[in-house]
Amino acid sequence: MNNTQLFMDIVGWVGAGSLLCAYLLISNDRIAGKSYLYQGLNTVGSFGLVLNSFYYGAMPSVILNVIWVMIGIYTFNTMIRKPKEQSNE
Repeated sequence: MNNTQLFMDIVGWVGAGSLLCAYLLISNDRIAGKSYLYQGLNTVGSFGLVLNSFYYGAMPSVILNVIWVMIGIYTFNTMIRKPKEQSNE
């Protein structure tokens, strides 16, 4: 195993762990779906799986996780803008 492969394996495991942690926390009502922690765990986890899946050539997983990252970024953007929009009313 070379250093790049080891790095990509670690990135993939951290990404998978992040997604599982987010799912566990929200499933047990420990965090809200609109919390920064939940969105961060999902976005970072999916990005890690994008890198890992791309490295290993698993394109269906790459596409799924790219979409997951885009949803996370969109949701973060919505969460950040919402307080500003409410203060302008």
